[in-house]
Amino acid sequence: MGIPSPAPDSLVSFSNWPYLKRCAHRGAGKLAPENTLAAIRHGAALGYRFFEFDAKLSGDGVALLMHDATLERTSNGIGRVAGKTFGELAQIDAGSWHSAAFAGEGIPTLAQACTWLIANRCQANIEIKPCPGREAETGAAIALEARRLFAGQQVPPLLTSFSEVALEAARRVAPELPRGLLCTELPLDWVRRCKDLGCVAIDPHHGQLTREILLQAHAEGLRVATYTVNDPGIAEQLTVWGLDVLITDLVDRIKP
Repeated sequence: MGIPSPAPDSLVSFSNWPYLKRCAHRGAGKLAPENTLAAIRHGAALGYRFFEFDAKLSGDGVALLMHDATLERTSNGIGRVAGKTFGELAQIDAGSWHSAAFAGEGIPTLAQACTWLIANRCQANIEIKPCPGREAETGAAIALEARRLFAGQQVPPLLTSFSEVALEAARRVAPELPRGLLCTELPLDWVRRCKDLGCVAIDPHHGQLTREILLQAHAEGLRVATYTVNDPGIAEQLTVWGLDVLITDLVDRIKP
């Protein structure tokens, strides 16, 4: 079976896939405070050159790195991310919750993270992680910022999201940036959804992934990424199957 033509709006296709096979989850996974510059640097020190991280908007529209819609789990802050300006968020300690070694680590902007990655010749998988009710706004804003930051770079960032609304908004404003659909449970119509969104990749939880699904994706002209693989044995099996991108926290044991 021949590989179908890629989505016309993306410069990345099945045959022109520039991304590395191993990707560090939220920076360095659990070895440093997630979604911080310290985590990215830690992952890079262990040899990783491809980083996944979560991006959302502050209340005043600044793109920043944070997984949750609220601050309590990964910082000493309290309340909603969308309820605070970035000036307020910048005063928060996002490192002490992890360990004393990272006390004072701040919440980085998307610009700060991407500037570091570009300067150090690393690749980015930016997960668009909207606060509730801000899906389209966040998808468009993150895509526009990513386009600005990576202008002129050989390898564009891969934009992924669980939110189809966010992905469609990203496609509308920056159609040339490649996109991937994240899913906790793989829907029966996953191929159609990817095609409708102009995605170049499907990104299911690894528990949903079979060799048959991987082969089907490739036959449809889609690449396959999967999260979050923290078992070296499973990582090896997926690699043998021909997985395109493996996202892991275990950056000290699963080698890049």
